[in-house]
Amino acid sequence: MISKQIELKEEGGNVLKHKIPEKPVTCVIIGAGQRGRVYASYAEDHPAEWKVVGVAEPSELRQGQMAEKHGISAAHQFADWKDVFDRPKFADVVVISTSDNMHYEPAIAALEQGYDLLLEKPVAQSTEQCLEILRVAEANGCVVTVAHVLRYTPYFRKMKEIIDSGKIGKIVSVQHMEPIGVEHFAQSFVRGNWGNTKHSNPLLMSKSCHDLDILRWLIGKPCERVSSFGSLSLFKKENAPTGAPMRCTDGCPVEESCPHSAFKVCIEKKTYPFVGYLNVEDETNDEMILDKLKTGPYGRCVYHCDNDVVDHQVVNMEFEDGITVAFSVEALTSFHSRRTRIMGTLGDIVGDGHVLKFSSFVTEKEEEWDVRDHMSEEALLGHGGGDQVIVKDLVQAVSQSNPDFLSSTLKVSIESHRMGFKAEESRLNKGQVMEL
Repeated sequence: MISKQIELKEEGGNVLKHKIPEKPVTCVIIGAGQRGRVYASYAEDHPAEWKVVGVAEPSELRQGQMAEKHGISAAHQFADWKDVFDRPKFADVVVISTSDNMHYEPAIAALEQGYDLLLEKPVAQSTEQCLEILRVAEANGCVVTVAHVLRYTPYFRKMKEIIDSGKIGKIVSVQHMEPIGVEHFAQSFVRGNWGNTKHSNPLLMSKSCHDLDILRWLIGKPCERVSSFGSLSLFKKENAPTGAPMRCTDGCPVEESCPHSAFKVCIEKKTYPFVGYLNVEDETNDEMILDKLKTGPYGRCVYHCDNDVVDHQVVNMEFEDGITVAFSVEALTSFHSRRTRIMGTLGDIVGDGHVLKFSSFVTEKEEEWDVRDHMSEEALLGHGGGDQVIVKDLVQAVSQSNPDFLSSTLKVSIESHRMGFKAEESRLNKGQVMEL
């Protein structure tokens, strides 16, 4: 169940109406990992709106699974994304859900052939690459939406609705924290694809550009300057327990007491989605999982990896009209839901990722809104419901040739990306204030 969305309007003020397209919007999935499978899954429940007609994925297992599930013809199954563009355009949309360092090139290739895009965040690895994608998109008249899925969740849309209603007056300051959770960080940002800046992005971009986008969206004014501090404190070789080998499978003397043991995460607990990262044919088969841990990146000791992204970072921002924001991204937490406090001239909002509490200075009363009263637990697993809604709105934008259906467009996303890249530049320069 998806709760009622904020009423969408186009620039002229007309209310936008969702309707079933005359024929399904067709898409090619480039990158059939977890995110690619999520976006493709909209077709399972909405076959009249969204149809997967192509897949590019180097893993034979994942490529085959996607092809079988969606009935993709052999002619439109590719190991290399470049092969998609060696033939004439055969779909409406390309979904790019590859690793961060493989966003820019396929995005440019897709836009040059006139495909509309659903582009996983972050857009690219630099402001310059982002701006080039925007230039090519505008030159070819393409619809591009960036997967800032939090904008599409009922929780953040309710927060935005309260702000826009004027109930808290003018925003004065914001405190926001993203707690990643230590297990998620160890798997994804130490052992995983996002642990090394060169092959991915700084943590602020690979993980927290969601939050930078949300802050810019909620405040509704441009950010003028940033400063930032942060470092990698825990997951480095000097903190390795005595005798810890390079891999958890090599006989670690502290395996039983180590909270980051690959055995515990992937075999004992079979934690979702980390077992899926392993790319095993049967995710319940311990022998298959163990084989992957012995040879692949997810079996490495967390203190002996090639990771360099920070595990804690603070960003101070000043927006137009003197609005101040304190943002913190934290790896070493036992919890995951974002925490937000918004202080206004007439009231404040406090949110824990599920419950919003709005207090009025005028009435001296508090109102409470719980997203779990509006969505099922199953729907909340998909980024709080945003994963499905972003595809729903993209279908409308493409089928009705109207990008006003999209909350997060490429041009809007690039502004928050610039905030992140400038903040990382500040961190690398001892917190120097960076002007935007």
